[in-house]
Amino acid sequence: MVAHVGTVAFLGLEARAVEVQVQVAPGLPKFLVVGLPDKAAAEGRERVHAALSAIGLSLPPKRITVNLSPADLPKEGSHYDLPIALGLLAAMGAVDAETLAGYVAVGELSLDGRIAPTPGVLLAALHASSRQLGLICPADQGAEAAWAGEVEVVAAPDLIALLNHLRGGAVLSPPQAGEVAPWRNGLCLSQVKGQETAKRALEIAAAGGHNLLMSGPPGAGKSLLAACLPGILPELTPAEALEVSMVASVAGTLEGGRLTRARPFRAPHHSASMAALVGGGLKARPGEVSLAHLGVLFLDELPEFQRPVLDSLRQPLETGTVQIARANAHVTFPARVQLVAAMNPCRCGHLGDAALACSRAPRCAADYQAKVSGPLLDRIDLHVEVQAVAAADLVLPPPSEGSAEVAARVAAARDLQTARYEGHGVRTNAEADGALLDDVATPDEPGRRLLAQAAEAMRLTARGYHRVMRVARTIADLAGSESVGRVHVAEALSYRRQVPRN
Repeated sequence: MVAHVGTVAFLGLEARAVEVQVQVAPGLPKFLVVGLPDKAAAEGRERVHAALSAIGLSLPPKRITVNLSPADLPKEGSHYDLPIALGLLAAMGAVDAETLAGYVAVGELSLDGRIAPTPGVLLAALHASSRQLGLICPADQGAEAAWAGEVEVVAAPDLIALLNHLRGGAVLSPPQAGEVAPWRNGLCLSQVKGQETAKRALEIAAAGGHNLLMSGPPGAGKSLLAACLPGILPELTPAEALEVSMVASVAGTLEGGRLTRARPFRAPHHSASMAALVGGGLKARPGEVSLAHLGVLFLDELPEFQRPVLDSLRQPLETGTVQIARANAHVTFPARVQLVAAMNPCRCGHLGDAALACSRAPRCAADYQAKVSGPLLDRIDLHVEVQAVAAADLVLPPPSEGSAEVAARVAAARDLQTARYEGHGVRTNAEADGALLDDVATPDEPGRRLLAQAAEAMRLTARGYHRVMRVARTIADLAGSESVGRVHVAEALSYRRQVPRN
């Protein structure tokens, strides 16, 4: 007899159907798992054997063959334990095979028969829902699976409880969707003394989803400004929250099925590897740029990152996706992030300060800044110099305007963009491109003349030219202007990095 149980294989944020075929046939006792399993999946036979023994069931002294079909699709992870165990129980007659046909099963088995959590349950639930099937998953992840909507979720703590449910003896209660985590504000902008230009650039970046680079001496407040950014960003919409949670589910960081409406804020250390930043590795897991999807990726001490690691961000920043190519599979993760970076002007950080001048200037500054490639800098919309804060500014009372007032203006600008780009698959001005960008961001005649003159004088690339248009459109949105004028273009140009002439 051959028993069939449905499960899934994860390729990026795609869950592909996998059928677990279990055959118990006469022959020398042996337990084989075939179908391109990785080490974790292949070792599942030992966990299944121990878990069945723990609940008082022993494997028959026959040849047991488990095939994970399709055989040419790589199978990675321990979530195949539960479908293999259910297939064995069906082949042995302990579970009705027709009942199992209506479910997709995922879960790792402990040696004592408990069903342990595994990454990707939310994706498995969405896959089961699209095929009008139910989902069998660990009890700890029932709240996560319930977010998939109209899908029957059987969240079992162990094999005994699952068998009783499938036999109709003790039916498990359906889990409730997890709570929405409370929105946590970042630090308040009222804590920042001075730095009005930098705070204005931060507001523009938040309103349009633009990339931002802050350069200045140590202690000027660059990291503090970045930490204030989450407090002025709008909440995730329900659809966006589901996207972010899908990435967290695959990464195994979605705890207790709690979805969050706060935008991700990731700040990896500058020692991060390329696989850690953009994803990859042996099992092609999402990196920091994907974990920050629809949120902020903050890179402090930007030139201290390895140059190949930084250059690996160029394609994700342009396309909003990360494509990881392997010999046996191509995996795509979303990476629509807002890059915020901070750097010192030179290694000692005191370039331009007469009292603390570097003895190696200007060579020190040139070498330090050259660690960041020109093509990456060209993808950053806003470049702002953060000046050192004077002692006189530190003793002043806090500014009257804090994050709440700035967040209200940002939300109003985002609402304009949502209405403008409805039906175009674009969320913010930073994503607009092509004919759509020309239609919504072309300045008036004085603005066009200024932009043309500046493009020649500042040696703007085509990418830089269009990024100035996007920033100008955001500045106009913050001002409540339907058209982009000369004053909006002028401010946008003031944040653009100038290419030095030879």
